[in-house]
Amino acid sequence: MKSLSYLLCLTVLVLSACSGNKQKTFSEDELNLIPKPKELKLNEGSFNFTNETGFVLEGENQRDIAELLSAKFEAVAGWELKILEEKPETNFIQFKGNQDLNEEAYKLLVDDKKIVIEAASYSGFVYGLETVRQLLPLEIESKEEVNDISWQIPQIKISDEPRFEWRGLMLDVSRHFFEKEYIFKTIDRLAFLKMNTLHLHLVDDQGWRIEIKKYPKLTEVGGFRVDQENKHWDARSDNKPGEKGTYGGFYTQEDIKEIVAYAGKHGIDVIPEIEMPAHVTSAIAAYPELSCTGKPVAVPSGGLWPITDIYCAGKDETFEFLENVLLEVMELFPAKYIHVGGDEATKTEWEKCDDCQRRIREEGLADVEELQSYFIRRMEEFVSSHDRVLIGWDEILEGGLAPGATVMSWRGTKGGWEASEQGHDVIMTPGSHVYFNFYQGDFDTEPMAFSGFTPLSKVYDFDPVVDSMSVAQKKHVLGGQANLWSEFIDTPELSEYMLFPRLAALSEVLWIPEEDKDWADFSRRMQVIFKRFDLMGINYATSAYSVTAESEVDATSGEIKIGLKNEFPGSEIRYTLNDKDLNASSTLYKEPINVDSSSLLRAAVFENGKPKGDTLVKDFHFHKAVGKEVTYKPMYHDSYTGVGENTTVNVIRATKNFHDGQWLGWLGEDVETTVDLGEVTTIENLKVGAMENQGSGIYFPVKVTAFVSKDGENYTEVGEVSREFKINGAIGLKDFEINFEPQEARFVKLKVDVYKGLPGRGRAWLFLDEIIVE
Repeated sequence: MKSLSYLLCLTVLVLSACSGNKQKTFSEDELNLIPKPKELKLNEGSFNFTNETGFVLEGENQRDIAELLSAKFEAVAGWELKILEEKPETNFIQFKGNQDLNEEAYKLLVDDKKIVIEAASYSGFVYGLETVRQLLPLEIESKEEVNDISWQIPQIKISDEPRFEWRGLMLDVSRHFFEKEYIFKTIDRLAFLKMNTLHLHLVDDQGWRIEIKKYPKLTEVGGFRVDQENKHWDARSDNKPGEKGTYGGFYTQEDIKEIVAYAGKHGIDVIPEIEMPAHVTSAIAAYPELSCTGKPVAVPSGGLWPITDIYCAGKDETFEFLENVLLEVMELFPAKYIHVGGDEATKTEWEKCDDCQRRIREEGLADVEELQSYFIRRMEEFVSSHDRVLIGWDEILEGGLAPGATVMSWRGTKGGWEASEQGHDVIMTPGSHVYFNFYQGDFDTEPMAFSGFTPLSKVYDFDPVVDSMSVAQKKHVLGGQANLWSEFIDTPELSEYMLFPRLAALSEVLWIPEEDKDWADFSRRMQVIFKRFDLMGINYATSAYSVTAESEVDATSGEIKIGLKNEFPGSEIRYTLNDKDLNASSTLYKEPINVDSSSLLRAAVFENGKPKGDTLVKDFHFHKAVGKEVTYKPMYHDSYTGVGENTTVNVIRATKNFHDGQWLGWLGEDVETTVDLGEVTTIENLKVGAMENQGSGIYFPVKVTAFVSKDGENYTEVGEVSREFKINGAIGLKDFEINFEPQEARFVKLKVDVYKGLPGRGRAWLFLDEIIVE
């Protein structure tokens, strides 16, 4: 009997039904799926993957889907999940066609014997298997073999489908070129999040990135620029025509075929964007005859504005060229859509061009705006004649929209609203919520980005449908898309940092019904998914953990009240004041902190005794001008009013975000500001904080002059500081400081001179922060 018991136990161990592989019952808190499924029922028990688990398929095309999971198990367990010829009694994953389901819908049933995925399309099976992947232990994402783990998933029933048919990401590979290996990685991650569209911005002023065999100079010349990568994007000098470019690259047509095939295997469409009529300096550098002037130009190495070297709309040769290009593009990209850009065309050359003016007359057009409409309509006719649909940015509305065009609305949602009212399909991609080249955390600590602010929670607030739309208009909203413009993004690691985790938030809001959105629940799941991202090797941002301070001055007591928060609800925030070390034992933040003397604040989120995200460091410096009366001549601009007249004497320092509510702004005007200290006192040092963000038209002052007075009428100059103008692409903060011999004074006056050297580019903004008197 003893030997029989031994054999029975051995059998049980081999079958993994006892010992460490006992069936586990999962809780709902252990289900951290992103995007969240539409309907889910969790049952008791689990399904256990073993080296005998296999796939039961209905067709050869499903092998590629099975491989997506089989490759994972081969890496972590050394198993190959085989394709089974016949359905066994147990331990299998079955793909089962169900034509009653919608196009991208799937059903997932897991019990202790099997996993069944039902779908009507290839994509539906991909999504079902990606859900299985996310139900597995996070170690499934490891690149190395993992031991001593049970590969179980819960017994569960899921019925799921996306809210929108267009769930996209645009990668700008023109401003900075990314090798195809990074594109493959991005496709993997899009599939993980059930996104279905990769939009490649292949053409812009700074680079042409796709081989066109009929026009080889597009890549030979237009694919490379003079290497000025050591300079900031907006501080690069103009290149000379003919100067050889060495920085850049392009995708061969074989590369494109590989990318498209790889994406198709993951259920993702790849949409090419071939810009026109503007953002094409790289093409005109290769073929100058395509412009109105025919003059040689160089591929620019950095920022370019305004964009005047554009395709000539009056020459038939232009349209012949573009049609030939698109014929090759359409051969490579089987997707339904072709994106042609259509944005930001400065038409000054069209206004002077004899060919363009003749076109306007012959076509009975009113002006150059209608000429652009003619341009896009003509290209739309060509595209639609090849059974494709043209997409353009919302500028294609100007002058009249081409009949079959789809609009991608980026300047807010207004363009999308107007297009949908006219019966056109729209894709919402407003800069306010889904431009991932904007900052996602503290401007002072984050990598250089465009000046907008799009934190994780703001992405989660995004909804492509506008409340004021009619029922008919809403049906024209295909979905939404994130855009990652790459002016400041020159490495795959930085690209990942800007994409993740924001892409996860977008994937959920484009998938689930609007009424099911729950920021607190998403935050919980997102923090678990971070651990998967670690194993996937994604260089994601932890900005959502980072602490921000909201400070205000108590008008009665003069104290500063500091509120601390971060994006994830319920986070453990700890802080210190002055010279104390910040650690897991520091004071736990529970209520606003009151400060009435100079203090250095440090704060961070802690998890399991370790800090998460960046540490907040804020210096609150109380000086002799704090809370005193300040006057300004002239008054600050209505667009940048800070917190009012006391903005410059409230202790709270402004940041690199000029929308943070702590800046006063003047447009093109010298400023005279006077502080009344209330009584005569000894002073010897004056500072005034300023900002420079030349890309946004904000410039440091060129001179600051200081005066003091006892009576407010008779002033004595005590010093000045000048700064010669320099091209500067980075955002800068600077205190302009003036030291002088100790003076008895009640009134302090600063005369701040604005930069006036912007001929033809309007007036410069002057932004001032704290006036510090010591």
